[in-house]
Amino acid sequence: MRILMFGRGVIATIYGRVLGAAGHDVEFYVRPGRAAEYGDEVQLDWVDGRRGPFGRRVRESFRAPSRESLDPGHGFDLIVLSVGHHRLAEAAAFLAPRLGAATVLVFGNLWEEPLAAVQPLPADRLVFGFPGGGGGFREDGVLWGAMLPSVVIGRSDASPPRREQEVLAAFRQAGLAVRRENDMRGWLWLHFLADAGMFAQAARSGSLANMIGDRRAFRDAFLTTRELLPVLEARGVDLRQHRGALLPYRLPLLVAAASGWATALIPIARRSLEAHTDPHTAEARAVLEDTVREARRLGVPTPRLEQ
Repeated sequence: MRILMFGRGVIATIYGRVLGAAGHDVEFYVRPGRAAEYGDEVQLDWVDGRRGPFGRRVRESFRAPSRESLDPGHGFDLIVLSVGHHRLAEAAAFLAPRLGAATVLVFGNLWEEPLAAVQPLPADRLVFGFPGGGGGFREDGVLWGAMLPSVVIGRSDASPPRREQEVLAAFRQAGLAVRRENDMRGWLWLHFLADAGMFAQAARSGSLANMIGDRRAFRDAFLTTRELLPVLEARGVDLRQHRGALLPYRLPLLVAAASGWATALIPIARRSLEAHTDPHTAEARAVLEDTVREARRLGVPTPRLEQ
């Protein structure tokens, strides 16, 4: 399969690496002028969750061919769109006239109605998913990150089964498990609010990295998200469909203790937080601002978040 990763961010780079290693023909779209800046080789220091029960640290480099232009005759089968939610509209507008015959996997956070978030991309070309990875680029340019052994892909009546099946097959060929989510819209919005809780606490702690091993910090993050759950209900999400994902907010003390222990002792749990030293990135600020704005619009009080 010919796959285009949109950008050279952390998620695009990690998953581009594993999809390419699985035999897919992978390229990276970058803004004009960036190809020379990035170069064709990426240095990685990451924890690969596919290896062993707790993942394995891998230090390597790989070739990441970039392109600075895209026309409708590009011949890609799949475009993986993983950008901050505040940049989705811009990216979708760029891709729409250049889509060709490709499927687009929207692979990350969103806060609007899913189809509205990526207008004018056609609904029958879209698959929505979420990665299980994270990290950041160090000052020396090395990507310092981690990848869990699975990804989440939403079930959809809009996207033809062939396109969904091709996406599923690509990840499975890369050795990743795929968890299917029936209510992907609700799941994505819940994850967005989970991020709001974590980012709010990171601002108080100084960074996500400072939360490693800190049970109180995780508890406060989970409590912040718990006060936001009425926002989902006001938006029509049936929380009964997400009982497993709601566990940290139903049992914050217990899950916070487990999270503190895991991030202190398990490399794959620790790594994705270690790389985040700045709690005021553009995406983190946008998540918090959009959450507060929507809660106010719906009349949901958020005292913990507004602190």
